[in-house]
Amino acid sequence: MRIAVFGATGRTGVPFVRRALDAGHEVVVHVRSLEKLEIADGRLTLVEGDAYTGEGVAEAVEGADAVVSLLGQGDGGPDDLLTVAGEHVTTAMAEAGVDRYVTLVGAGVREEGESPSLSGRVMGGLLKLLAREVLADAEEHVRRVRATALDWTVVRAPRLTEDDPSGYRAGDIDLGFESVSRADVAAFCLECLEEGAYVHEMPKVGPA
Repeated sequence: MRIAVFGATGRTGVPFVRRALDAGHEVVVHVRSLEKLEIADGRLTLVEGDAYTGEGVAEAVEGADAVVSLLGQGDGGPDDLLTVAGEHVTTAMAEAGVDRYVTLVGAGVREEGESPSLSGRVMGGLLKLLAREVLADAEEHVRRVRATALDWTVVRAPRLTEDDPSGYRAGDIDLGFESVSRADVAAFCLECLEEGAYVHEMPKVGPA
């Protein structure tokens, strides 16, 4: 499979790229600086650009079998990063005829009618209080993704850690104050692609 990855130099993107290459896939990484990704592999293609402005997005998506977005809000970044970058990516996918899309957001994003646990409601309240712009951006990004004709999957994860992978559970699960390793989230995102799982769904991923 040929996978285009946005956010490839991030702390979740790097383990995803490594795992995808180890599994034998071709990987196209879209990066703002070619020097940022310290991975060398014959099946790796680097495309320089900026997902927020749309630079290089079409080039990265062209010829891909699937696209993964592991973009995340960083200090000093735009408040609408996921929404704007996601719009560039999904538009390029539609124009290139690429259907499969997996995107990662925080577990604070809810589905309509969803009933989170007590700890999940508390965490959601804290996010609205402390990270309102980040949550609003993710919610708008998801709303726009769901409105596309793509075969999308929205992966929702709680607090992410740098721990070694230790296994995960995923699907319609309760999440509150748990944390999960970025490596495990990367593994689940790749699993969604390889198994064609959770199309038009918003699974949550957490510790095993």
